Amino acid sequence: MFSISQGTHASKAAQYDDLLQQTRALIADETDFIANCANFSSLVYHTLPELNWAGFYLFDGTELVVGPFQGKPACVRIALGRGVCGTAAQERRTQVVPDVHAFPGHIACDSASRSEIVVPLIASDGALIGVWDVDSPVPNRFDDEDALGMEALCTAFVALTRSKL
Repeated sequence: MFSISQGTHASKAAQYDDLLQQTRALIADETDFIANCANFSSLVYHTLPELNWAGFYLFDGTELVVGPFQGKPACVRIALGRGVCGTAAQERRTQVVPDVHAFPGHIACDSASRSEIVVPLIASDGALIGVWDVDSPVPNRFDDEDALGMEALCTAFVALTRSKL
């Protein structure tokens, strides 16, 4: 496995492309959604540097409920519009938060978290599946390149797993 460095745009994009290929290979032949969520969480958590949480919050029709993840125990339920995850789900827009303490209504599941990126997971029919949430103990850990990389990973994940549900 590789580590995403804070290097040039091209190398960071190439490294996310490599991670995308690993993701496809990891979940391509597995039909169980939860197993794929668990393995995807582990792959990202153990591949990218400076993370302290990586996982899913799945939409149950009313709120987000914690799904498979890597890291310390997490908040179990998050209302739409609440915190970074609830905001990403409600707005259906990726949230890149350089300083979680400056985000209105931030939910502090792990006090060590300083920055966060959350990508909404949207089915091809427009239905909300949930969100992909990644935290870091490093301020300003995530940028626009990470957003593009995470969005590509999530798009592939949804495409590969939703076709099997």
